[in-house]
Amino acid sequence: MNIAIGADHAGVDAKNRIKAVLTDLGHAVTDCGTNDNTSVDYPDFAAAVSSAVTRGEAQRGILVCGTGIGMSIAANKHVDVRAAKCNDPQEAQMSRAHNDANVLCLGARVLDESVMDEIVIRFLETEFEGGRHARRVDKMMRGGAGEG
Repeated sequence: MNIAIGADHAGVDAKNRIKAVLTDLGHAVTDCGTNDNTSVDYPDFAAAVSSAVTRGEAQRGILVCGTGIGMSIAANKHVDVRAAKCNDPQEAQMSRAHNDANVLCLGARVLDESVMDEIVIRFLETEFEGGRHARRVDKMMRGGAGEG
């Protein structure tokens, strides 16, 4: 799987570590930056990762900032992105199984490295269940309740 990954200055160290984990797991990684601790604007990196996912250049995206909140809000502004801020492996699993999330958002300042690794692994290994969840995802992507 090709994974697009990005971070702001608060998440760059975690991003680089996660990138190594992804490579060790056999995934291709597209690094959308940032690459140092100089202060940057997180929406720029959320846009880069989200665009890679939307264009089909990456099957999934991972974004890291201080809390994961800003990245999640920014990523969800992009067409066809379903970004989920996850704090534990169960949330990551459910974000995929029930919501078909395609971008994972993590908080470098609020999560331990080992927890982040497990969240990433669960996010990548879990498939979307479809069925009744597909109907709900379709409604979300249409922007409302719609018919049904």
